[in-house]
Amino acid sequence: MALAVGPVLAAERVVDFGEYPIDQTPSGFRSMAAGQGKPGDWKVIWDEMTPALQPLSSRAPQVSRRAVLAQTGRNVADSRFPMLIFEGGNYGDFRLTTRFKIVGGTLEQTAGVVFRYQNESNFYVVRADALNGNFRCFKVANGEWKPPLGPEMEISRGCWHELEVECEGARILGSLDGTNAIKLIDASGNRPGKIGFWTESDSVSYFTDTRITYPERESLAQKLVRDAVTGYPRLLGLRIYAVTANGNGPAVVASKDPKDIGQAGDKTEQDVISHGTRYFGKAKGAAIVTVPLHDRNGDPIAAVWVLLKTFPGQTEENALARAQPVVQRMQAQVQSLEDLLR
Repeated sequence: MALAVGPVLAAERVVDFGEYPIDQTPSGFRSMAAGQGKPGDWKVIWDEMTPALQPLSSRAPQVSRRAVLAQTGRNVADSRFPMLIFEGGNYGDFRLTTRFKIVGGTLEQTAGVVFRYQNESNFYVVRADALNGNFRCFKVANGEWKPPLGPEMEISRGCWHELEVECEGARILGSLDGTNAIKLIDASGNRPGKIGFWTESDSVSYFTDTRITYPERESLAQKLVRDAVTGYPRLLGLRIYAVTANGNGPAVVASKDPKDIGQAGDKTEQDVISHGTRYFGKAKGAAIVTVPLHDRNGDPIAAVWVLLKTFPGQTEENALARAQPVVQRMQAQVQSLEDLLR
């Protein structure tokens, strides 16, 4: 079946692992595993890569060091699927491109991406298998693995490949090194979800050059932040923290600076959401106020973090009073956590 997948794409998110500390799991991502066994050991490392363009001079370096994402754990367990889930938003229609390199593995040698991820029992994955020579798309629904779709393909180990996944409504297209190899229609799985990286068992795999393009869509939380910043242009910073469906601690779901989205909160935001507590703090030249955002029943569902320019004699009472109109402007439009995140 000829399939043209072409959503109207307006926004783009580039994941640059060079912006994260070496030898650490990048912030804004969550390591977990489907099936059996432990989560993977995901961290940013240095790797030598051949440049995309041939150097003009023979004396020029033939390789360069790049920061890449690596899954290095070698936990040998059948039916173990380490995933690193990106917490920075849900994606329905999108185009994802990434490069991967399968470095090693005794039981398995795979690399891929997981998408439309709801939880450990509901997601899709497109992955390449160097050991068995195939390129497959799997769907997991309520913990049940559906029959895979995809061709037999030779996939070299130790070199970089390009993987692309496009989704538009019920249509899914998977490409490997420029070849459209997976084409399917599945109306039952057309739900936005998270995106992440994937390996199997003891596979050691690297990822880099990851880019997500998607239709411009704004959640209520982000709209509230945008409107507040427009109404109060002197705000130095503004974020909304909430606990999302994954059940982990609070994370940034909207911010004046989009790069903050997905970053984990701490005990302050957790206390604000759990108990409705208000916090005041100081930074260099700034005052920080963190206060709750409530649902229609008056229960706290999110934490609003406000960064204000300070002045001599700045007090906690005054800072809270300055932040109050900002939060009240948001509160008037909030009914529930579900609406806030939608």
